[in-house]
Amino acid sequence: MRIPRATYRIQFNSAFGFEDAQKIASYLAHLGISDLYASPIFKARAGSTHGYDVVDPSQLNPELGPPDAFESLVQELQSHQMGWLQDIVPNHMAYDSENQYLMDVLENGPSSDYVEYFDIAWNAPFANSEDRILAPLLGDFYGRCLENGQIQLDYDETGLSVNYYSLKLPLKLESYAQFLTQNLGQLARTLGRHNPDFVKLLGILYLVKSVPSEVTGKQRQDQIAFVKGLLWELYTSNEEVKAFIEQNIQTFNGEAGNSESFNLLDSLLSDQFFRLSFWKVGAEEINYRRFFTVNELISVKVEELKVFNNTHNLIFKLVESGKFTGLRIDHIDGLYNPIQYLERLREKTGDTYITVEKILEAGEDLPSNWPIEGTSGYDYLNYVNGIFCRVDNEQRFDEIYTKLTRTRVSYGELVNQNKRLILEKNLAGDIENLTYLLKNISSKYRYGNDFTINGLKRALAEVLTIFPIYRTYITQEGLPERDRGYITEVIDRAKERVPLLQNELNFIEKLLLLEYDDSLTQAEREYWLYFVMRLQQYTGPLMAKGVEDTTLYVYNRLLSLNEVGGDPSHFGLSLDAFHEFNHKRQTDWPYAMSATATHDTKRGEDVRARLNVLSEIPDEWEQQVSTWSQINRSQKVRRQREIMPDENDEYFFYQTVVGAFPFQDGEFEQFVGRVKDYVIKGVREAKVHTAWLRPDAAYENAFAQFVESVLQPGGDNPFLKELRPFQERVAYYGMFNSLSQTLLKLASPGIPDIYQGTEFWELSLVDPDNRRPVDFEQRQACLDDLKQKIANNIPELITELLETKEDGRIKLFLTFQGLQARAKHSNLFQDGDYLPLQVTGKLQDHIIAFARRQGNETAIAIAPRFLTNVIQPGEYPLTQQVWEDTAIELPQGAPTSWHNAITAQSLQAEGRILVGEALRHFPVALLFG
Repeated sequence: MRIPRATYRIQFNSAFGFEDAQKIASYLAHLGISDLYASPIFKARAGSTHGYDVVDPSQLNPELGPPDAFESLVQELQSHQMGWLQDIVPNHMAYDSENQYLMDVLENGPSSDYVEYFDIAWNAPFANSEDRILAPLLGDFYGRCLENGQIQLDYDETGLSVNYYSLKLPLKLESYAQFLTQNLGQLARTLGRHNPDFVKLLGILYLVKSVPSEVTGKQRQDQIAFVKGLLWELYTSNEEVKAFIEQNIQTFNGEAGNSESFNLLDSLLSDQFFRLSFWKVGAEEINYRRFFTVNELISVKVEELKVFNNTHNLIFKLVESGKFTGLRIDHIDGLYNPIQYLERLREKTGDTYITVEKILEAGEDLPSNWPIEGTSGYDYLNYVNGIFCRVDNEQRFDEIYTKLTRTRVSYGELVNQNKRLILEKNLAGDIENLTYLLKNISSKYRYGNDFTINGLKRALAEVLTIFPIYRTYITQEGLPERDRGYITEVIDRAKERVPLLQNELNFIEKLLLLEYDDSLTQAEREYWLYFVMRLQQYTGPLMAKGVEDTTLYVYNRLLSLNEVGGDPSHFGLSLDAFHEFNHKRQTDWPYAMSATATHDTKRGEDVRARLNVLSEIPDEWEQQVSTWSQINRSQKVRRQREIMPDENDEYFFYQTVVGAFPFQDGEFEQFVGRVKDYVIKGVREAKVHTAWLRPDAAYENAFAQFVESVLQPGGDNPFLKELRPFQERVAYYGMFNSLSQTLLKLASPGIPDIYQGTEFWELSLVDPDNRRPVDFEQRQACLDDLKQKIANNIPELITELLETKEDGRIKLFLTFQGLQARAKHSNLFQDGDYLPLQVTGKLQDHIIAFARRQGNETAIAIAPRFLTNVIQPGEYPLTQQVWEDTAIELPQGAPTSWHNAITAQSLQAEGRILVGEALRHFPVALLFG
């Protein structure tokens, strides 16, 4: 297996395609990257900015460039001995007109060859339905869109379609009869009933009305193509027929202001296999599975072997040809049977490197039987971030948060409240579907016959709400022991919360634990298992929406902890926890990825690095926020008894500004616009004053105006006068946090992943802000300059970088030096043991140190933290004068001669290394002995 040495994540889109990536391949290689890590590159909906809305997995995205551009990129990478790690999306596709599989289903209904491709009500094993598939894609109520003329009938060579802006859905062939009989008598009088073309049209009408219901698959496709071809031939060859069809189009499309004129189109649409509706309807009446709560992403039944093979065929070809050397699986928890999927994938791809996007809660382990190399690194991100938060200041931050925002609800309570909110609003239709499955099962047994829909729904909602992890992995093979523990714990807690539903909860527990009655038939056992495996697909979306996309925007005690896969109720982590995580990782998943920024993160890695500084200075932080609130009070808007923005959102804003304020003055104007966009997204996600489902324009406008007013540039702005000195101080210490974090990622067990552009300071906010273009020409020029200066005079270069650290080159320098060292000692970093090192002396709590050892080769990483009471702004955490007696105890048998790969400095050490010696020239050290 090719194990990456270091990956670099690229966000492909129409503005950055294959040719653009080819131009930076040499830069990445020279930086020390071994593998390009690509966002999805398969055909996505037009204009996609991220690639996760795939419409055709069997072809590359033409917006990224032609096939020869892809081939050229592969050749360029291979010329540098670089691999390609590809992000793939097995769980869902775009609900879009370009998705020809889905359009075939909507046109042909249950007769479609592709009906098994999508997770829809028609193909549910035990609760299938003939209801029309919902198309909740309208921006307003269906009736309004119809009578405003926004929904329009159209005709072209592909046949009749209904159009709503860029959406184009095909009409089923049988419904052409409604359309073709309109004004038919008038055409007969114009052409004459014996006219050959009129006779042909009657023949088409007969064929349309006589489509046998048993005709499916290829036979139906041939018949449809035949009828459509005849009609198009008439349309293009006979002006009277063309005028007839166009007149009918006009008639069906009605006249705005005349509601009766839309009756024909309304009747035609009611006869389709799909039902157009307001997008909000999807929350309550959904009859297909979505990605989380996104109507525009319809889930794929990849558990069907035919679907798996067809949707992965191109992936397998690219793996087999050596163009893809690794795969990253998006949203593994959305799949019906993840272990089955991974085993099939492994069988098809052999010894290809495979990682999964998997959110692990505290104390949760990745299933040991998965045939993969580990996660894509969100777990590492939260561990390395946590050790820069001052744990012993948690109580002070609780006091500050309560005092300044009057927020008294605990994080755990907020999580439960928000998960319940998501169930009641955004996932209401999904839990309704699960409840009906449960009711169908319970009604077959005398002990469950009296359970009501309402009681089962309440019990099920309680279980889902308090479920502590993303999902369990119960299959036909049985129940993993660790999942048994989660289930029994959840049921016990649920019984405490809703004691009147004991019987319903006992029944749900019985199902989840697969405690089959002996009398059950095989079919009944399969029904139980189907319900359990189905339920497992919804605990993840509920966790994601209730926690990541709601609570993390409400609970604002310290925003650096509000990250994907994180738990902000834990105010940082101990060094012991970090070492234990790394040790376990090296033992169990040594080739998992280590991320500090991704396309999913809530804020950039250096925003978090800055905000962690606040954990060191609670008293000063409290005073600053109080002062800012007093200054900005007049910029708020009053609405009856409500102040906009409220204290909690204002507190969110201040942390955002301190964390993301740009180093360069020229970026300030753009920064203000970015923050305005960010706070609107933030308050909508929080769902307290406004939400995507129910936007409150007054609150949003008031918050946006507040941001613009308090960030108004100019010397007479009192807020900026008060903000800047404090913000600059935090940013100063934040840079050292970032350098330490960078070194730890490069030296820890796992494969370091660098998100695009983060080799410079990374001060972005949540997507789409973190997908802004990266200036690679600047980075290439800086790297070339750094390499030349490294070759000539490293001490002089380091002095220069420290003096100009705000430009980010110092982080690029560290990244380059660390990656070069990793390349030189690749076996040591991939397979070497992990040894936590004891630190002694006055400032022992301010140093993170560990060793990597393999054979007679040893590397030691040394990174400082909590520097606000070690150095003053303008000073550096360097030399013996700063670190005094602080020293690192060396492991037994350690060498006495050491070489610093960052500074090229040599030092001697007997039994211990003085931190002041190791950090004589640079704020972090990577020593080899």
